[in-house]
Amino acid sequence: MVTRIGGLASGMDIDTLVSDLMKAERIPLDKLTQKKQTLEWQRDDYRSMNTLLKELDDMLFLNKDSIGREATFLKKSVSSTDDSKVTAQAINAQANFSTQINVKRLATSESWKTTGNVVKDFNKVTSDLNLTFKVTEPGASTPRMITDPNNPTQKIEEVITISLKKDDTIDDVISKINSSSLGISAMKENVLVNNNGTPDDYSDDIYEETIVFTNRNTGAGSKIEMTNSATNDFMASLGFSSTPDGTEFVLSSENSGQDAIVEVNGFEMKKTSNSFTINGVEYTAKAVTTSAVTVSSTTDVDSILDTIVKFVDKYNEVIEKINGKLTEERYRDYQPLTEEQKKAMDEKTIELWEEKAKSGLLKNDSVLSSSLSKMRVDLYSPVTNSEIVNGFSMLSEIGITTTSYSERGKLTIDEDVLREKIQENPTAIYKLFNAGGGTDDSTEITGLAKRLRTTIDNTIESIEEKAGNTSQTNQQFVLGKNLISVDKQIDRFQDRLMQIEDRYWRQFTAMEKAIQQSNQQSMYLMQQFGMQ
Repeated sequence: MVTRIGGLASGMDIDTLVSDLMKAERIPLDKLTQKKQTLEWQRDDYRSMNTLLKELDDMLFLNKDSIGREATFLKKSVSSTDDSKVTAQAINAQANFSTQINVKRLATSESWKTTGNVVKDFNKVTSDLNLTFKVTEPGASTPRMITDPNNPTQKIEEVITISLKKDDTIDDVISKINSSSLGISAMKENVLVNNNGTPDDYSDDIYEETIVFTNRNTGAGSKIEMTNSATNDFMASLGFSSTPDGTEFVLSSENSGQDAIVEVNGFEMKKTSNSFTINGVEYTAKAVTTSAVTVSSTTDVDSILDTIVKFVDKYNEVIEKINGKLTEERYRDYQPLTEEQKKAMDEKTIELWEEKAKSGLLKNDSVLSSSLSKMRVDLYSPVTNSEIVNGFSMLSEIGITTTSYSERGKLTIDEDVLREKIQENPTAIYKLFNAGGGTDDSTEITGLAKRLRTTIDNTIESIEEKAGNTSQTNQQFVLGKNLISVDKQIDRFQDRLMQIEDRYWRQFTAMEKAIQQSNQQSMYLMQQFGMQ
């Protein structure tokens, strides 16, 4: 550590002198710090472009209503002549339809009920107990099956265990049954067993508290089996009855579930549920009909149009922002501000300065420029795939064209034409965007959306090679390696500055010591002359 003497002998402000000298010495360090900041801004700009491209890719294929999903173009508007009896929704119906439905019987659920005033008589569970059951679903011939945990290639009957604890109340028991996988809704209710009262006095009416189980699934044939006598005894203590079946006991039902009986276009069929799917259409029977209900569909033009418009809007946004970065003015006189420079400015001035300093960092970037060119070719070139011979081969055929040259490749939509083409052949529009490329995957026979996705993926990959992503370290991409190099230069220069500052202090300290020694000699001589 250099001993520092701060100008006591010379009367000079050594601290200020050294500080001013070091300002000049720090100029190269400031330039390195500015270079580092510029690289970080450039890295962030690249990554923001990748974020934009990823959002466009998601809109192509990953979002729920994207143009890369066939279901988007199969959407139907479904109507019923009597919504109170039958409703429907198109799930994946390929073509429009008109169906005549008669509902002859609704599906109902199996139910089980206790007898006697059970809830009143039941106190608490007297000891820990595991109840074990098997469940046969409506329409099934055997209990539910699960994979054998000891042999993954085998299936075994599922045994459902409900663990009761000593002192559990009836409410605890009902809660555990409801939260189990039995598939049963359990409740307790007051049942009128003797109507002795009068309209003015109900005090003589007699009610019993009863437990009712209702299968959450409708349909005939459901069954609950108790796998051992301990379970059967407990259920009997609640008031349920059962019939033995070998070593097991079948819970006796109060009301048997029944299947729905429906007539579809003259053909009668049974369904375990009141909601059933035929040819990609889900029908829901709500009430028995006295005459046929007509359920029909039309193409949901508005929904499909909205999806395509959103895609075009997002594409135009991406094109505009990337073009903005490519043509942004570069202000080389506006370098990133140092901390010292920021201290001398107000916040607004700093903001305006940095806005110019950040400008143009991706100007004329080759990766982005080539990507935009490729995206334009992807969308404007015809699709010559056999899948769409009878459909559309270019965007212009469905009312989507390019804008003026000044807008650099944006798309515009003639909604009247697009609406007409959607009504005419939505499947052909889907193929235009998503036709497969075959084994050679050549661009000419690949759908527009698939082409675009390939270009986006390649662009994102190229940008990540240059600017990385948030999960990568600096060693894994070009700008990161440049940042590492600049950091090393900064570290070395900071070490050098410390040496230079120490040197200045040694020089000024030596000067102070020399002046101090000279002053002491002068004082000594004056004292000697004064003595004579």
